[in-house]
Amino acid sequence: MVSVAILAGGQSKRMGLNKAFLRMGGLTIIERIITQVTSLTDDLFISTNSPEFYEPFDLPLVADIYPDKAALGGVYSSIRAAKYAQVLVVACDMPLLNRPLLDYLITLAPTADIIAPLIHPSQPETLHTIYSKTCLSAIENCLSVNRLRIFGFFNEMSVRYVSPAEILPLDPHLHSFINTNTPEEWNVIKSLVNQQDEEGDS
Repeated sequence: MVSVAILAGGQSKRMGLNKAFLRMGGLTIIERIITQVTSLTDDLFISTNSPEFYEPFDLPLVADIYPDKAALGGVYSSIRAAKYAQVLVVACDMPLLNRPLLDYLITLAPTADIIAPLIHPSQPETLHTIYSKTCLSAIENCLSVNRLRIFGFFNEMSVRYVSPAEILPLDPHLHSFINTNTPEEWNVIKSLVNQQDEEGDS
């Protein structure tokens, strides 16, 4: 069993509004994500420094222990708060999560300190990743010197990178990794969600 954290700490500057509450198909992005992950665990929570926005979801809310440390601060606080030894961290702006892929990542959780999809050779998918509590000390060291790239501590841990060859049979178009940073990306996501919903109804 793993814990699941939804990281909702971004300021959405490029979108100009809170991405988590963009609406499509009758649901906001964060509602879609909650629906997709809620049955994965009995320890689901939202990592946020704006609890007033997320109280209606009736989930535990976890604030950053070290404020103003970007997403790495949210990852650290999520690992600290997690009930279980491993926590799956997902971003609040990725509405096309793929349940079979998440299930596969979870099966790998006992094999390394970090389970990270690796779509692009130079940069793992750090907000679609499982972290162990063994990472806490290395992350805290990074936070203390403002070294805030999430994968900046990966070389200190055991990492199980999940290759495209493993991912593509489960998520052939890699839709899981599309996020909502710009209005253009949002238009693409809306089109894909409408297509998925139509296929589900057919």
